[in-house]
Amino acid sequence: MTSALGAGLEPTLDALRARRSGIMCKHWETVEAGLCIGEVAGVDDVVMRADLAHYACRNNRLAQLGLEQDQFAAAVGAATSRYGRRRIGVFLGTSTSGILSSEIAYRQRDPHSGALPASHDYRHTHNSYSVAAFVREYFGLQGPAFVVSTACSSSAKVFGNAWRMIAGGWIDAALVGGVDSLCLTTLYGFRSLQLVSDQPCRPFDAERNGLSIGEAAAFVLLERGDAAAPGNVLLTGVGESSDAYHMSSPHPEGLGAVEAMRAALRMAGLQPEDIDYINLHGTATPSNDAAENRAVMSVFGAATPCSSTKGHTGHTLGAAGAVEAVISALALGNELAPAGVGSTRLDPQFGVHYLFDNRSQPLRHVLSNSFGFGGSNCSLVFSGAAP
Repeated sequence: MTSALGAGLEPTLDALRARRSGIMCKHWETVEAGLCIGEVAGVDDVVMRADLAHYACRNNRLAQLGLEQDQFAAAVGAATSRYGRRRIGVFLGTSTSGILSSEIAYRQRDPHSGALPASHDYRHTHNSYSVAAFVREYFGLQGPAFVVSTACSSSAKVFGNAWRMIAGGWIDAALVGGVDSLCLTTLYGFRSLQLVSDQPCRPFDAERNGLSIGEAAAFVLLERGDAAAPGNVLLTGVGESSDAYHMSSPHPEGLGAVEAMRAALRMAGLQPEDIDYINLHGTATPSNDAAENRAVMSVFGAATPCSSTKGHTGHTLGAAGAVEAVISALALGNELAPAGVGSTRLDPQFGVHYLFDNRSQPLRHVLSNSFGFGGSNCSLVFSGAAP
């Protein structure tokens, strides 16, 4: 995982333990006023691998930076040796892919014809499939590959896609995750919806007033369950729903979220009381947090500890599901239920057990929520492998 918290798992875990946010208020590109964003340091300085230079754009640079952390490439290489290149899939989520490259190219169009510059390579940059093609080629994989773009649930839903492909016998392993990078379409778009806060976001807080946009790359190598070893993290539940209540607002009672969480619990064979911590979607917008509070109360009541880690990273949109899956895995592996950062007082209308301080305790099962525009919902259950 690489985000505004740093490149790799160690700075991520350090930031969770220290309750440190990576969100900073600054100017970015052509945005005329300062924004509070979760920007990844050094993305523009990443040199693309020479044979993949045609994929050069901010999104794929961020992807490469993420792939080069924590010996992830070596793990994929070992899986390739075990299963073969054709038996490993690549399923990634993104919302805007490399659209920044087209935004820049548009500023450079011919003043007479309006034509974009000849150097602009839409296929390998802006195209939604670009990041999966890049990652697949980076590792020389030949299994099935595609990109999911269902807004903020994108890189959670790929876990379900991979699980079904492995269960169906099509593949033995999958590289899943999400990459979304900062771009003007996102920054101006969310501002036009009046969803962006003028300060670092405060999920579930009584004074919350909007989200903070972030960027991130997060990757997970999934293998068949019979390959699990003590200490591994298991994907035990996937729940998906589509309530289609509104283009951008969640169902006010969180009905789609309820359905997704219950489906994930059913698949995992667990009861609500078996979940030790919930990583909330928690965007810090008034309506989203209110709907999720109702949904969580409906399924879990007020006992289960929960928090949103978007106060640490910002809302990384299409990468958020994978980012929070990795955070869930870190929570399991380090007996850490992380508190939300930036939030100080729970909305008095809410009843969930929101953590304002880190809690150290053994965790067996963690649930992670990702809810996207249009009512695309996904909940994942992660469990620790028996020692």
